[in-house]
Amino acid sequence: MKNLIIAICLAFAPFASFAQTKDVVDIAISSADNTTLVAAVKAADLVATLKSAGPFTVFAPTNAAFAKLPEGTVATLLKPENKATLAKILTYHVVSGNIDAKAVMAAIKGGNGKAVLTMVSGGKLTASLDGGKVKLTDENGASAFVVAVDLKGSNGVVHVIDSVVTPK
Repeated sequence: MKNLIIAICLAFAPFASFAQTKDVVDIAISSADNTTLVAAVKAADLVATLKSAGPFTVFAPTNAAFAKLPEGTVATLLKPENKATLAKILTYHVVSGNIDAKAVMAAIKGGNGKAVLTMVSGGKLTASLDGGKVKLTDENGASAFVVAVDLKGSNGVVHVIDSVVTPK
């Protein structure tokens, strides 16, 4: 497991040189795999918040993660009249604080296999291990796996996930 975490961290080492000058929003903007997330953050008027001092830990769903949602969901959420709902979903992907992969693993170990994270939205997300990977389980029982870790920015850290998690 430790080797897997080290390998993932090394895979993203090239990002380290620019990360500290970029905030969590800039990290997402610089990724071709997070264009849907960036569009959603803009539509929910969360850019200024996520560019503030933080620190924030962002579990960033990829474009493929958003594509797993039922057809039309993203387009509906991006409409101005759904801004509050979109903001609640997006803030359910953010923890107040700087929680790197090592801290997530320590919390899971310290919690006898589970760590309950309180999200900015107020909801809870449960982190656990499944097949050697960190799995996040939302309040509805759906899950996402962390696929990239520790993209460090000036105001926090981004971990990339393979599914969108949703609050109750």
